[in-house]
Amino acid sequence: MSLLSTLHPKAGATHKKKRIGRGNGSGLGGTAGKGHKGQKARAGGSIIRGFEGGQMPLARRLPKFGFSNANFKKVYEIVNLKDLEGLSGDVTPEVLQSKGLVNKGPVKILGQGEIKSALNIKAHKFSKTAKAAIEAAGGKVEVI
Repeated sequence: MSLLSTLHPKAGATHKKKRIGRGNGSGLGGTAGKGHKGQKARAGGSIIRGFEGGQMPLARRLPKFGFSNANFKKVYEIVNLKDLEGLSGDVTPEVLQSKGLVNKGPVKILGQGEIKSALNIKAHKFSKTAKAAIEAAGGKVEVI
């Protein structure tokens, strides 16, 4: 039977708080665990991320050149001729969207695959091979 007054944590479950800068007898006197001198030993001596000790930082050493038009780049939804197999009549971006071939956005027709039926295709752009294949099959190409 144990009394409340005899309860204590298991051995090794607790340890004393480290009291730094309280004299040499404490084991952490003198420099208070910070070593001797230097930036990290000073008050407020935190170093910002990316600081390289006064050396020119990597972000400033790397060359910055070229031009990126990413914000204004026109991205086309791609449809190949082989994807148009099974369609008939007029093929517009709306028809392609309803069939699940494209999402919203401008459509470009590429020449991969064959087209056998004569289709009247309306799109924003055509590759040369796609245009030639559509016209060879008796279809018409119309740029929107």
